[in-house]
Amino acid sequence: MARLLLIRHAPTPETGKKLTGRLPNISLGEAGEEIAHRTAECLADVKIKAIYTSPITRTAETAAIIARPHRLDPIEVDGVQEVDFGTWQGRNLSDLRKLKLWGQVITTPSQARFPGGESFPEMQTRAVTACNEIASRHRKQTVAIVSHSDVIKAILAHYLGQPLDTFQRIIVSPASVSVVHVPTLGFPMVETINSYGRLND
Repeated sequence: MARLLLIRHAPTPETGKKLTGRLPNISLGEAGEEIAHRTAECLADVKIKAIYTSPITRTAETAAIIARPHRLDPIEVDGVQEVDFGTWQGRNLSDLRKLKLWGQVITTPSQARFPGGESFPEMQTRAVTACNEIASRHRKQTVAIVSHSDVIKAILAHYLGQPLDTFQRIIVSPASVSVVHVPTLGFPMVETINSYGRLND
């Protein structure tokens, strides 16, 4: 049984203000790095065998900080990268909340497609596929996957057996850790969601 640590990247100066999406070179900044180090401290005693990350700058920086105590090099995986928000990318959240599509994104995300981008079902499929592939390579091991809020929420909804339309009910805060056990046979088991405390090995 593989144990997956699903870690959201630490905050950037734009977190909560803009939908940065896949924009390059959005770094954590000093405050974000400090928060990432706190998460790394909570995971320092866990025997992590590999660390996978979305290729986006803020996730790669978070993964590098978490990887350091374990002397690991993060491995980039496109399957867990941020949602392709299309023309919404880079826009202020205060403006996006006024759009009709925003209501669909919140209430019926399974039917939402971002203009010029991908749909939530497409994102969930690629992300879960990536997690299952990682789990199959790490039976009886613990691995970390550094990704993004909506991506992690969609992964958790799948492993909880919940419809995608309920995934907005899950909270995944910056630099938090959610833990899932993925067995060879049987149902996945969710150990914790949105944790900031120390984890047992």
